[in-house]
Amino acid sequence: MPTVSDSKFPIDPSWTVYAAPVQTILQVSEQLGVNRQQLLTDSGLDDAELKIPDRRFPVNSYFRLFQLAANATGDADIGLRVGRVTALKGLNLQLYMATVCQSFRDYLNLLPNLLELRGDIGKVTAHRDMDLVELRWEPLLAETGRKRFISDEVLGAATSIINSLCAMPVPVVKAQFTYAKPQDLSVLEDTFGSNLDFDQQYSSLFFNAVALDFPLLQQDHHSGPDQEHPFRDFFAGDDPADQLLSSLKRSIIQYLPEGEATIDKLASKLNISRRTLQRRLSARDTNFLNVLQEVRSKVALRYLADNRLGITEIAFLLGYADQGSFSSAFKSWHGVSPRDYRRK
Repeated sequence: MPTVSDSKFPIDPSWTVYAAPVQTILQVSEQLGVNRQQLLTDSGLDDAELKIPDRRFPVNSYFRLFQLAANATGDADIGLRVGRVTALKGLNLQLYMATVCQSFRDYLNLLPNLLELRGDIGKVTAHRDMDLVELRWEPLLAETGRKRFISDEVLGAATSIINSLCAMPVPVVKAQFTYAKPQDLSVLEDTFGSNLDFDQQYSSLFFNAVALDFPLLQQDHHSGPDQEHPFRDFFAGDDPADQLLSSLKRSIIQYLPEGEATIDKLASKLNISRRTLQRRLSARDTNFLNVLQEVRSKVALRYLADNRLGITEIAFLLGYADQGSFSSAFKSWHGVSPRDYRRK
């Protein structure tokens, strides 16, 4: 039976994670026969607080819980199992990502931001390696990369998500890990294939670079993933003949998750200069910041209407660095917090 000792890493006490990744560990552990309440007690976590979606918890509590779960289940592959559930829980977000990304390349540009949805754990970065693309797991604290369950969860979730994005399969060509080679490779090989390397500097996945241009499975941008609140209703009051505003607003929606919905970026997208865009917006008695805020305000209402999306995920889709920034902006637009609006 594998054991994992308590973490002795000098983790910054200000680092926190959201409730969702903690809940996933607990869910998988329960399915493997572990007593949930015992895990909570041993890790010092409060079950009532875990039910608050935007509640954040110390990173060291998250690592401790993962270690306790690995010990209690006796499952060396628990990280892979947690990663699979993480991917399944994120499918609703992936549906929305398909409305703003055209290709696998577009999606990879957003991966580092996507990992920030979990909290202060780390990020995945994309790198070109000859004819391969490397997705590299970069934990905030390098020592945590040596913990097998963390690397397995991140890479396992990434593999599952990527295989759900494109019409054509995107197989893993090679996988490498920072930890030592385990005795039993069966589940690792089922997940990543047989080309595995261990004791490496980074835990990474490698794909053929030709997959960068694979198109993503596209949702109906006009209907919206839930079929109830159409994207076409976002700006129903706009003049349909005003192609500039229509194109600008559509482009803003697509660039928001990248956090780069700037006037320079959008002017380039519309094949006009920044000065020309400013002049044309001024002729319509508005400016770029007003249009940007209008888009965010109306799209926020659309996303909040879909209860499958968490507040943190909505903040990401709207290009905010964190949930707090989004909540403050939303309250300035609509007079209530996103959570109170959704309750109504």
